[in-house]
Amino acid sequence: MPDIERLIETASVSQSIAAGVVTLMSGKGEIVLEISVVPLPNAEDSHLVLARDLTMERNLRTALVESRQRYKDLVEVNSDFAWEVGPDGAFMFVSPKGALGFRPEELIGRTAKDFIINPDEYSPLPFTADKPTENVEMWMRRADGTTGCVVTSSVPLYDDKKNPKGTRGICRDVTEERESEAALGRARHREQLLHYIVSTVRDEVEPHDMLTAAAAATARALSASGCRIYRLAKPGVFAVAAEYGNSEGISALYDRLLALKAGGEVIATDIRDWSVLATATQYRQSVNGAIAMWRSVEAGPWEDDHHLLICDVANQLGIANEQVTNHERIVALSRTDSLTGLLNRRAFFEEELPRRLERLERNRESAALFYVDMDNFKRVNDVHGHQKGDEAILFLCDMLRDHSRPGDVIARFGGDEFAMWLDKIGPETTLKRATTLIKASGTLQKFSGSDTHPLGISVGIALYDPKDDEALEALLARADAAMYDVKKAVKGGFKVATPPVKAATASVDAAPVSEPAR
Repeated sequence: MPDIERLIETASVSQSIAAGVVTLMSGKGEIVLEISVVPLPNAEDSHLVLARDLTMERNLRTALVESRQRYKDLVEVNSDFAWEVGPDGAFMFVSPKGALGFRPEELIGRTAKDFIINPDEYSPLPFTADKPTENVEMWMRRADGTTGCVVTSSVPLYDDKKNPKGTRGICRDVTEERESEAALGRARHREQLLHYIVSTVRDEVEPHDMLTAAAAATARALSASGCRIYRLAKPGVFAVAAEYGNSEGISALYDRLLALKAGGEVIATDIRDWSVLATATQYRQSVNGAIAMWRSVEAGPWEDDHHLLICDVANQLGIANEQVTNHERIVALSRTDSLTGLLNRRAFFEEELPRRLERLERNRESAALFYVDMDNFKRVNDVHGHQKGDEAILFLCDMLRDHSRPGDVIARFGGDEFAMWLDKIGPETTLKRATTLIKASGTLQKFSGSDTHPLGISVGIALYDPKDDEALEALLARADAAMYDVKKAVKGGFKVATPPVKAATASVDAAPVSEPAR
């Protein structure tokens, strides 16, 4: 044991007590001994060596230091904050990092109630509880004025006489977790509302009814007082496609919509007593309409969830608006003549005239059906070609429009056959209108295939009187027959068909332009 030998040598030379700590190795590990060497005064080179085993004491001290350091490190690196309050409830200790944005020195000496929102709602309050508490969730004020959610656990402290001397505990900041849970809950709620709106829209068969259902469902889902859906009629012009709820005083909304662009921009504005939220609907990155909803200003501003939800609804409506447009395009193609844009035979006789006859019969008003056929049209195509023939047809189409009123309807049956329906017109006015039309048809001669066969029109007219109770097919047959009578006679004239019921008015024979029959 060299270390002990050196201590003995030191004591012998100095003739005084020498002491030191010696570490020895054994089969069970290190042994730590405290060695004291005492020279004996009456015995030359004799020494008393005393040894005290410090192994356990040294190990306990080391373990204690390591344990304290471990807990100190854990407290300092933990995102949670530890604390201790005295008997008066004031902080005596707070983790070195501080808490809720406060430095430790800003919290020491202050009570927890200074930071807890509605502390009286907690019973017991973990910071002053006389029994252990676990995972008590509470909201506290941060240094920047915002609020944070913490989960607190605590244990009471007592002195040797079992008198309370404070509380010790730890707080875990769960604000982000709660905000994430709340955001997820709001997202699920938005998803449910959107599903309700989309399901309501999909239940409708007619495309236009989809928009009406969407306006009603959106207003109900978002507790709005009203909702309006627009479609882009033409660039820069919005047309109301559907509306639900109270829209009084909302007329100024239209001007705000003109600023909407594609990309999910949301307009939040106040119009009179309404708080309005609006955004554009789009299809393939192009604006094709808009949606707006409003509620009382007293209800407060719209929340972020409302902004997100109206964008989600707008995305669905962008598709719905496009479907309506496509439906209208298909309907228009099925109802109209591709060259002239006039109604075709099916739309004229199966859709338009039945509605008009029903209204005329109800109001006991008369009307007139003009059956128009072009004379010598085939020669135009044979001599000048079909393009010239199309120009002649379009010219006649414009002529018929010029000699009709806004409430009248014109149709092309195909080829060179046309029909014109004139509402609320009597026999005398019919004759004047027919005479004027025949005179105007003289301008068609510039398209003629030859001078001996000039292009013109022959017109058969059938007057409608609700008192006759005449079927539509019979009315058409009378006009058609009158037109062919003109064709067989002189061409370039008109004839009013004999009424279905014999009356004082005789039939008017075919007449040339210069001498219309009376």
